[in-house]
Amino acid sequence: MLRTLAIVAALLLAAASPVRAQGTAVLLDLEGALGVATAEYITGGIEDAQEADAALVIIRMDTPGGLMEPMRDIVSTILASSVPVVTYVSPAGARADSAGTFILLASHVAAMAPTTHVGAATPVSLGGGGGQESPPEEEQPSSRQNGGEGEKSREDSETDEARDAPVPGSAMDRKVMNDAIAYIRGLANAHGRNADWAEKAVREAATLTAEGALELNVIDLIAISQSELLSAIDGREVTVNNETVTLETEGLAIQHIEPSWRIKILTTISNPEIALLLVLIGIYGLLFEGYNPGAIVPGVVGVIALLLAAYALQVIPVNYAGLALIIVGIGLIAAEAFVPSFGALGLGGIAAFIFGAIMMFDSGVPGFEISLAFVFVFAAVMGATVLLTVTYILKLHRRGAVSGSGSIVGGTGTAMQDFTGEGKVWLEGESWHAVSSEPVRKDQPVVVRSIEGLTLHVEPLHRDNPKKAEIQT
Repeated sequence: MLRTLAIVAALLLAAASPVRAQGTAVLLDLEGALGVATAEYITGGIEDAQEADAALVIIRMDTPGGLMEPMRDIVSTILASSVPVVTYVSPAGARADSAGTFILLASHVAAMAPTTHVGAATPVSLGGGGGQESPPEEEQPSSRQNGGEGEKSREDSETDEARDAPVPGSAMDRKVMNDAIAYIRGLANAHGRNADWAEKAVREAATLTAEGALELNVIDLIAISQSELLSAIDGREVTVNNETVTLETEGLAIQHIEPSWRIKILTTISNPEIALLLVLIGIYGLLFEGYNPGAIVPGVVGVIALLLAAYALQVIPVNYAGLALIIVGIGLIAAEAFVPSFGALGLGGIAAFIFGAIMMFDSGVPGFEISLAFVFVFAAVMGATVLLTVTYILKLHRRGAVSGSGSIVGGTGTAMQDFTGEGKVWLEGESWHAVSSEPVRKDQPVVVRSIEGLTLHVEPLHRDNPKKAEIQT
């Protein structure tokens, strides 16, 4: 009876103050640009941890940032998670820039390794100029209109003025900026972190080192290693779904969940350079299939490559004017091989390809830029292909005909018998009916002067005659 009462009392205490007992900590790696596939991996890992009743989720992060919508998916999953989420910017030299800053501030525990940094969270869509101008000064709210009668310090007044100042740029820029500011301030306030600096990271692209972030209450702690991180957060109280939870992390077993092969493939093809290669392979594959109907393989490869490219272009921010230029450039280069212009079409195609590739991925989204070196190397390869094509065409022009009557007239055969008038000659591996006005001896070389139907008009080739005499038409 006493034993039963003790068990009931223990259960009541656990219900009053939940504690994550020793068990498993799920480790997820957020590395590189944040895209759709990466968000699917992180959100899926957190959901798996909840289903397995894990004690903790650790997101080891090193990201330059990425797309806004995948970032919001990750943040929403963290906020709704019943398992505490620790985001750890690691290893040394890693960063949590742009979208990574939002994820770090949304986590129940924010930690960084020494020599790492965080910040620069300004939405990149604000980089363009133009658009609607800011309201006139008299229409803009200011701290003076909000009643600054001396109760606030000078620093507080300056902070309020900066916060109330209108965002420069178009109306859409201000909308995006204000939305991002409100979002990041809410994430910082939810865990008692420095919301003013969080706003500064969005408004002014401010950055901090790990030490500066700890000093300004942007993060909770600095840990040199993962084991030090688990020791440092042991016994820490965090709020998970409006419930205070005490972490017990000493001795936790780490279960590292790696991206599945599907996520790895989607991440790979979401790389701008890979996406561009897929577009090229797809278009050339369909072109080769069109010029050689029934080849099958080029068509199949082209269709698969274009479908993969379509997925990549759906999740990568692209400029479709640049994509159109690339398609035009590829078409001009392909046309060079079939409509010889001695390089004019090819050079125009290369120029269109270079400008199109630069424009296509000029979105400014961190991690989704295209390397200029890649573009120019690829253009050089295409230029070499055009040069080889033109050289080959010129060689064919100089060579002359290799089949038909053009290859027979002026050619040299061998008499198969003695004849004057009509006889037989051997030419290009075949026996031909021939006519000669001069006597011809067996095995004597003869030159073809003209062809009439299937009859060759020949004459003996004497030593003083050139091998290919002037052709009579």
